[in-house]
Amino acid sequence: MSLMERVRAAGLDNESAELPQINTDLKEQLSVLLPPQRLAQLAGENPKLAESEIRNACERLFQESPWLAVQGYSADALTESVVNDVFGLGPLEPYLADESVTEIMINGTQSFYIEKDGKVIAQPMPFADDEAIRTLVDRILGPLGRRVDESSPMVDARLMSGHRVNAVIPPISPDGPMVTVRKFAQQVLSLEDLEKRGTLDACMRTLLTWAVQARKNIAISGGTGSGKTTLLNALSCKMSHDERIVTIEDSAELRFLEHPHVVRMEARVENAEGKGEVSIRDLVRNSLRMRPDRIIVGEVRGVEAWDMLSAMNTGHDGSATTLHANSPADAIMRLTTMVRFAADLPLDAIEAQIGGALDMMVQISRYRDGSRRVSQISELDFDYETRKCKVIPLYVRESAHDAGQWYAAPSWLESAQYEGLISAGEVHEWMQSTSLRLPAA
Repeated sequence: MSLMERVRAAGLDNESAELPQINTDLKEQLSVLLPPQRLAQLAGENPKLAESEIRNACERLFQESPWLAVQGYSADALTESVVNDVFGLGPLEPYLADESVTEIMINGTQSFYIEKDGKVIAQPMPFADDEAIRTLVDRILGPLGRRVDESSPMVDARLMSGHRVNAVIPPISPDGPMVTVRKFAQQVLSLEDLEKRGTLDACMRTLLTWAVQARKNIAISGGTGSGKTTLLNALSCKMSHDERIVTIEDSAELRFLEHPHVVRMEARVENAEGKGEVSIRDLVRNSLRMRPDRIIVGEVRGVEAWDMLSAMNTGHDGSATTLHANSPADAIMRLTTMVRFAADLPLDAIEAQIGGALDMMVQISRYRDGSRRVSQISELDFDYETRKCKVIPLYVRESAHDAGQWYAAPSWLESAQYEGLISAGEVHEWMQSTSLRLPAA
């Protein structure tokens, strides 16, 4: 006896019926009207016709058996659910379509969460069993030529829409398949958009715009999900359209849609035979032969840091990258560690490379209330007396609700005026606006 038959026989409240089981019962009835073999053939030959056939069959089922549409789940919603299962990513489709959802987290069949507007929210479990989740994972990975099995139980992949997917299956995850989808906005946010959202203020926006126009090398640091890639995308909107930009990423997440001359490269993992790997370091080295004006490395996390710093120190001004770190000082330590794996150099030589390559470090933080804000802007330099890379704070925010304080102006403002990039009047106006938050002498 199916769940629906049990609901009718027992006179239970319709809301006690679980959507995953409702879908299963509906598909069983649907397969009688539309055999799976015919549906598969139609889907391959004419997806639109196949979708129409499914909708017509569902409509007929609801007319013949109105009880299939239980309270809380309308006939239209159930039909869309079946169509999504066949042609899309099933119950994930509504969350993928919702722009305010930034993360989807499937923890086996134990729990299902989304991140919306910076907050993690529990959702009803949409999967009946682990096999349903595995089927979803296979559907995601199939078109990408990737796989996940007991011999390779972890996988990182990217959807055609650009969203990033991570999947872990047993035996690595004993509680069932774990799937995490990191969503990226389809529309690139500009610095002006981030200002409206409170991520930064007008003074920060102006300074970051000048830094990009003056071709300063910038590193954006922060934690997971803090908005590093979003900010880097926003900075791209200020890059001159006369320049050739080469972007290098593990998974293509950057969306420099506003720029006409962008060359995108994406790293590749080794295949099942252990061959064909193309690392970030390989791509950074190759990019030097591609006549780049700016090199943008989506995220540095290993030995490629050495090649990136070398490129920044050898004429590729205006380059940028992101990295995971809790503060600019931590970011320097992380970069130092990365470089040491790539080159056997003294610590002071590595810090000299960092201080010479990076002009600015922007720290972005995610706070407990879900907000993402620029928490520190610093200038970097190398101190020849102490043989250390110096972090010179320009702006510091202590908490989400703190307006923050400006402590100094960057040293390159004068040269930017001399080169005609900004006027003395603009600098004077900016200094006046920041002086309102300068600490008392």
